[in-house]
Amino acid sequence: MSNEPDTKVHAEFRESFGKGFARRLRAAGKIPAVIYGHGTDPVHVALPGHQVSLLVRRANAVLELDLDGKEQLTLVKDVQKDPVHQIIEHIDLLVVKKGEKIQVDVPVVVLGEPVAGTIVNLDAQTVTLEVEATHIPEHIEVDVEGLEEGTHVTAAELKLPKGATLAAEPELLVVAIAIPAAAIAAEEEIAEADAEVAAEQSEASEEAAEAAAE
Repeated sequence: MSNEPDTKVHAEFRESFGKGFARRLRAAGKIPAVIYGHGTDPVHVALPGHQVSLLVRRANAVLELDLDGKEQLTLVKDVQKDPVHQIIEHIDLLVVKKGEKIQVDVPVVVLGEPVAGTIVNLDAQTVTLEVEATHIPEHIEVDVEGLEEGTHVTAAELKLPKGATLAAEPELLVVAIAIPAAAIAAEEEIAEADAEVAAEQSEASEEAAEAAAE
């Protein structure tokens, strides 16, 4: 049995607009959305709230819309949420075609643990890829197991899924392995303390030598 979510969504055309209508729509368990792209005029629709809320948790979700019996493939481009309650207020959908290649920002996921005493700095949360609209990877994995301090992983070094090509700059820094700033600060403090002790001992030795010479 497949774990892939059902992306087929029944959408309804809507002709009413405005904040008041949008609130009534959301109260009825639906989400206002607009479909655009491929030189077509924007189409305003209402989507089933619960189903779509689950689907858009995945980055770059593709929805197979049923609009009055006509199928329309769309890519979720923007999800607008209420900043306080995190309720989806509106969704922007981009028209895509099967087999069409598009550019999308794919999340980066770090696997493994670097050498003890180091940390992973994820410098790029996403990487831009060119992929088929119906084969967008959920994420790109970066294995940092055993990597040492000073190791850098660039976009060019990422292992991409079949059919995907890099659209970001090859030299884009994705991951850097470093020593924590707190550890560096502690080492510097120890070094400073050691230097002070050495200076005091040197000064004491010089004073003792001077006293012996008198």
